[in-house]
Amino acid sequence: MATEWEGKSRGTVLGYKIFIFFIKNLGTGASYFLLLFVALYYCFFSGKSTKAIFQYFHKRLKYSRLKSYLYVYRNYFVFGQTIIDKVAISSGLQNRFTYEFDGVENIQELIKKDEGGILISAHVGNFEIAEFFFDDLDTKSQISLVTTDTEHEHIKSYLERVTSKSKIKFIIVREDLSHVFEINTALERGELVCFTGDRYFEGQKTLSTQFLGETAIFPAGPFLLGSRSKVPVLFVYVMKESKKHYHLYARKAILTKRDAQELLESYTQSVAWILDKYPLQWFNYFNFWDQKVEK
Repeated sequence: MATEWEGKSRGTVLGYKIFIFFIKNLGTGASYFLLLFVALYYCFFSGKSTKAIFQYFHKRLKYSRLKSYLYVYRNYFVFGQTIIDKVAISSGLQNRFTYEFDGVENIQELIKKDEGGILISAHVGNFEIAEFFFDDLDTKSQISLVTTDTEHEHIKSYLERVTSKSKIKFIIVREDLSHVFEINTALERGELVCFTGDRYFEGQKTLSTQFLGETAIFPAGPFLLGSRSKVPVLFVYVMKESKKHYHLYARKAILTKRDAQELLESYTQSVAWILDKYPLQWFNYFNFWDQKVEK
C-alpha cells in the first residue's frame, strides 16, 4: 500500500562505503559536509518521503509552507547525521561522543530488580545507539530488540563486516508468531525487551488513537504485551542534541489499569512530548496519518 511503510531502509552499499571511508579517514565533520549535498538530493528525488515529511511539518506541527520546506531539508540532514554517528560509534569512535542521562534511575531500578522490563521507543532520534548508554550503566541484563530484520541484506552484510558486533540480541518478528514465545521467555529470564511502537505491517493487529491532532494507526503487539505483562514499561528515546552529544530519556508509563489502549495513549503523549523538544527528529518517511487497514 502506498501509504504504509514498505519495511526497507534507504541507500546503497556504495553510499555506505563512501560515508564510512570519510568517517574513518577524514572524520565525522567531513562526512557531515558530504551529507549537505546528499540531503539536498533526497529533497528533490525522493518524492514520497519528501511529501510525507512535509505534511508532518505543515499539517501536524502547523509550520508555514516555507518553513516546512526548509525543515524537510534539515530533517534529512539530521537523519543522515544519526546514521553517520551510529556507524562511527559502532566502529570504535564511541569516545568522541558525549552522553547524557535523563531518567536513568528508572532503568537502574529495572536492572536492580532483575525481573525484566519492556522498553518502547519510536523512530525518532537514534535509538540504535542505546546499547552504548547501557554499557555505561554496567548492566548485566540481556537486552533484546524486537525487529522485522528488513534491512537490505547487502547493506546489512557490509555493516556487520566494518562495525563491531552488537551486544544486543535480536528477536525477529515472524509470521508463525514464534517471536512471541521468544519475547515471553526473555521476560521470564529477567531481560529487557525493546520495541518501537510506531510502525506496523499489513496483516498485523493494530490500534488507533489521536496523535498530533489526527488519528493514526499503531501496531497492537507492544501495547498488548506491555499492558498484560507484570513487568514495568518504560518509554525510552535517544536524541541528538549537538554534533557529538546525545541525550537518553527514560520515562515510566503511568497506567491506571492494565489496558492496551491506555498504554498506547500514554505512549503517543510521550512521543508528542519528545517531538515538541526535537521536532526535526521524526524519521517516519511515509504518510503516517493516512494509513488504511484492510478489513
